[in-house]
Amino acid sequence: MVITKKDNEYIKQILKQTESDVLDFKQSISSLPKIARTLVSFSNTHGGQIIVGISDKKKITRIDAEEEMFMIEKSALEFCQPPVFLKMVIYETNINEENIPGEPFDILVVNVPKSKEKHFAKDELGNFTSYQRIGDQNIPS
Repeated sequence: MVITKKDNEYIKQILKQTESDVLDFKQSISSLPKIARTLVSFSNTHGGQIIVGISDKKKITRIDAEEEMFMIEKSALEFCQPPVFLKMVIYETNINEENIPGEPFDILVVNVPKSKEKHFAKDELGNFTSYQRIGDQNIPS
């Protein structure tokens, strides 16, 4: 079950933050192996959040939240070993990057907890690599 929330203040707080060891911005999910590296990195390090629908330059992109969720779930199950546990919340908001109200749109927040297990991400060739999150980078470990 997917939770949908309306919380403009939360979105305003997200827009004030920068990418870090616990936060990553994604315009959209275009590569299952690439998002697997981020899921594994957060899971292996401190846990973290992936914000889908906001670029790393804080530009808001219009996303199909259901499609983005499908891509992330598919990556977590098929490109992460063992599969990464995550919780997703859709935030419906009308606040844009200038904090000006406009047309409503969705932002997807993916919460990845720290895991007790070591996780590995599968690349395009089928090879598995473990990653950790250092700053705003996913580094092989």
